[in-house]
Amino acid sequence: MHETGKQAQVLREMKENRLHVLGISECRWTYCGKNIASTGEVIVYSGRRDNQNHEGVAIILSKTAAKALVEYHPVNERIIRVRLKTKPVQTSIIQVYAPTNEAEDEIKEEFYGALQAEFQKVPKQDLTIIMGDLNAKVGSDNVGYERVMGRHGCGNMNENGEYFMEFCGNNNMAIGGTLFQHKEIHKFTWMSPGGRDKNQIDHIAINGKFKRSLQDVGVKRGADVGSDTTLLLPT
Repeated sequence: MHETGKQAQVLREMKENRLHVLGISECRWTYCGKNIASTGEVIVYSGRRDNQNHEGVAIILSKTAAKALVEYHPVNERIIRVRLKTKPVQTSIIQVYAPTNEAEDEIKEEFYGALQAEFQKVPKQDLTIIMGDLNAKVGSDNVGYERVMGRHGCGNMNENGEYFMEFCGNNNMAIGGTLFQHKEIHKFTWMSPGGRDKNQIDHIAINGKFKRSLQDVGVKRGADVGSDTTLLLPT
């Protein structure tokens, strides 16, 4: 959202799709804070502290959802957490932007260490969601991972997928996009220019005791904010 006009474009798509909460990976904003858009949406964000417009995460709340905001915690340029007052339990959302699969193991381990530390701050009774660009392919083979994922992922697991699966397994999280049967075109969350390469690397994970509250998770291909990733929606 660092480019001129990008924020307005994102907010238009959010309104058209009737979303109350929208997570942004790689927003490229620096430092951290809370902004109120001219149309009333609240944006909380966390970016780099060195004025470099790379990485960055944000969560946008509609005017209605903003009234439920209890607290927000900017962690770093890859992790932000919010807590919302909802019924019957409160909802905690952690928006992430994971290192790429080609990143050094040390960088990946640092990311997952920070994510684990933040996850442990979430009250155990909360409905907890982790979402964003994990840069993780988890594949379709769920043998040994039945508690973590279904059989409807795409392709083969990569190293980032192994990191993400281990995290979800250790924390009783289920990967929503693998639980529901869709055509692959409605699973791919990333597409290269020209559409030659396609991957399912963005995910929404929910804590296991609330897994049955998910009715569907899939890609909304009509949304357009000039990004190479597509809108991933839970219901």
